[in-house]
Amino acid sequence: MGVGEHNLARLAEHAFERRGDYKALLFEGRWHTSGDLFHRAARLAGGLSDLGVAPGDRVVVTMANSPEVGIAYQALWRAGAVVTPANFLLGAEDLRHVISDAEATAVITTSEFAAKVREATAGARSVRFLISSGADEGFLDLADLEQADPEPIAARGDDELAALLYTGGTTGRSKGVMLTHANLNFTGSAGHAAAYVPGITRGLTSLPLSHAYGLLVTIAGMHSPERPVGVLMRWFDPTGFLELIVEQQIQVSSVVPSMLQILLSQPLEEYDLSSLRYVTSGGAPLAAEVAEQFVRRVPSVAIRQGYGLTETAALVSTNPVGREKAGSVGLPVPGTEVRIRDDLGRELPVGEVGEICVRSPGVMQGYWHSPDVTTEALRDGWLHTGDLGYQDPEGYLFIVDRKKDLIIRGGFNVYPRDIEDALLEHPAIESAGVVGRPDEVHGEEVVAFVALRPGASATPGELIGWARSRIGGYRYPREIFIIDAIPLTSVGKVDRKVLRTHARSGELILATSQQGV
Repeated sequence: MGVGEHNLARLAEHAFERRGDYKALLFEGRWHTSGDLFHRAARLAGGLSDLGVAPGDRVVVTMANSPEVGIAYQALWRAGAVVTPANFLLGAEDLRHVISDAEATAVITTSEFAAKVREATAGARSVRFLISSGADEGFLDLADLEQADPEPIAARGDDELAALLYTGGTTGRSKGVMLTHANLNFTGSAGHAAAYVPGITRGLTSLPLSHAYGLLVTIAGMHSPERPVGVLMRWFDPTGFLELIVEQQIQVSSVVPSMLQILLSQPLEEYDLSSLRYVTSGGAPLAAEVAEQFVRRVPSVAIRQGYGLTETAALVSTNPVGREKAGSVGLPVPGTEVRIRDDLGRELPVGEVGEICVRSPGVMQGYWHSPDVTTEALRDGWLHTGDLGYQDPEGYLFIVDRKKDLIIRGGFNVYPRDIEDALLEHPAIESAGVVGRPDEVHGEEVVAFVALRPGASATPGELIGWARSRIGGYRYPREIFIIDAIPLTSVGKVDRKVLRTHARSGELILATSQQGV
C-alpha cells in the first residue's frame, strides 16, 4: 500500500512545491516562512519515527495556538500517526480520559502545561514518550527531535485515520471521533472552494487549532492556489484581534458567535477595519441581531455563516460568496446531502423542523471504541446529527437548536435559541443562555441567564416583563438570572450543561434572579 491520493502530508508537500518559500505565518511578532515550517515538520517526522512512533499510533497534542501546533500535526501525518488534539483548557482528569481512551503512545505539549500532562499521564500504560517544547524534567525536547533527518511520507491509505478528535462531552464523557485523511481532505477542499475569492489571501486565526473548526481552516488553506498569509493568535483577545486587523491589513477571519458578541463591546469605530472583507462564523448559531450590529458598525464586512460538526470533519454547509442569506447556515457544500427527518425517520417537507441528517465524504468512520453509539448515530448511511433545523425552497439550511436542548413546557416545544436571539435584542443584554429545568406543573420551565453590557442596568423583573411582551405566550422565561458572564465551552459555545446545573440547584455565585408567573 502506498501513500493515498488524499493523504494530508501529501497535500502539505504539494502545497509547498506549488507555492515555494515565502513569508507565510506571523505569530507574536515573528514571521515564519513556508519553507521553515515545512522542513521543520519533515525533520520532526524523522525524529518521531526514530523514537518509535509508528503509523497508526495516536499522539495527543495539547498546546495553545502556536506554529509548533501545525508543525506537530504535519509531522505526525508524515510519520503516519493519528493526530489527537486536546484543548489546553482541559483539566488533568479530562486530559487523562483523552489519553487513556485513545491509548496514546505519546503526548506533545509546552512547558506551561507540563505539570498537568505529568499528572494526567501518571499510570497511563500506553504512553511511552512525553515531549515538550521546553527543557522540562521527564520530557523529551521537541527542538532536539527536529534535528533528525527528514522522514518521507509514511504509507497510509485515504481511509485510514488521520485524526481522533474528542467531542466536548456536553452529554457525558467525551467521545473520540474517527476522521480519515479522505474525510479531512474533502471538507478542506470543499471549504476552500466555497470561500475562495481571488486576491483575498491575508487571514487572521484565533480559533483553537485543537478544535475541528480550527483544523478545517488550516487544511482549507493548503488548497489555495495563491500564497495565503496567516496571522495566528495564541488565543482570542478582542483588543489584539482588532489591532492585528489594522496592522496586517487582514482581509478574512473565521470566528465563533461569542467572539462577535465580545467584539461588539469594543470601540470598533476607533479602528480602521476597512481591509476586512469577510468574516466566517461557525461552531454555533449566530443571532441575527449580532450579525446585523456587526455589519452596521463594520460596513466593509460580509458575514458568511456555515455549519458543521466534528462528526462531519467540521463542514456541512456554508453561504456561497455573494449569495449569503441572513439567518441561514447556507447550502450543503458540493458532495454533501442533507435531509430533514422526524423521530420515525420519515423525510419532512420543505420548511418543517426536524433532525438534520447528513451524508457526505466528510462523515466520520465512527466513535472510537463505541460501536453502539456509532450504530445509533450512523443509520442507513446517514449521520443523525442531533441538531434540529429546516430547509427553505432554495435548499438553504436553517438551524433551530440542539435536539437535546429542546424544552417542552406544557406540551409545547420551546427552542432555547429562539429565546436567546430575542433576549439579545434588548439594549442592555450583551449575551444570553436559556435552558429548561424540571417543573411539577408544566413538566419543564424556561430559565434564562443574561450578562449585561458594560454600563447597562436592568432588573430581572424588568427583563421578564420585556420578554413577556416581546416573546409572549408559553415561551418567555419565567425566571431570569443576571450574571457577570455567560459560561462558554472551550470553543466558545454557550455551556448549557453548566447553566442547567445552576437552574436546577438554584445556587449561583454573583447572580440575582426573580421569578415570573
